[in-house]
Amino acid sequence: MIIVGNTLVSEDLFDQQFVCDLNACKGACCIEGESGAPLEQDELLRIEENLDAVKPFMRSEGIQALEEKGPYVVDDDGDFVTSLVGNHGECVFVNFDEKGIAKCALEQAFNAGATNWKKPISCHLYPVRLAKLTEYVAVNYHKWQVCEPACACGKSLQVPVYRFLKEPLIRRFGESWYQELEEVAAQWTAR
Repeated sequence: MIIVGNTLVSEDLFDQQFVCDLNACKGACCIEGESGAPLEQDELLRIEENLDAVKPFMRSEGIQALEEKGPYVVDDDGDFVTSLVGNHGECVFVNFDEKGIAKCALEQAFNAGATNWKKPISCHLYPVRLAKLTEYVAVNYHKWQVCEPACACGKSLQVPVYRFLKEPLIRRFGESWYQELEEVAAQWTAR
């Protein structure tokens, strides 16, 4: 781990390559797994404030699950996560395009100008996961088999994880933090 500001950054952000390949994975990270997307405390209100604007972008199954469970629940670890359609797998905010690729209703509403909030930072940052430590925030690369096409794509394009995630990393930590990260990355790769 490397200290950047008040974060501990995994070397994997520099060593691993990654570029989402939605045509290959079909957005599997939004429809597979045991739990919904992790949510930060301030995001609970953001979701609630935007529900009416987001519903036109949702599927009926998602709206039904939303009405039954609410937009978020507490998972087995005691963390807030987005609700799921059924007991595991598909996030309530997932819909599908004509190619069967999972899309985020929250992000579609944002892109259409219906809201001013894009989506949970955990989704925007994926495959990076954050963990709050006593004094730092750990910034870790999460390896998952559904992202193997993204790893292959990133490798062929030679795009490290931190570069692929520039926009969400700046969104979460700020421009100056990202500039420091780039300096650290240059030193790391020059070794």
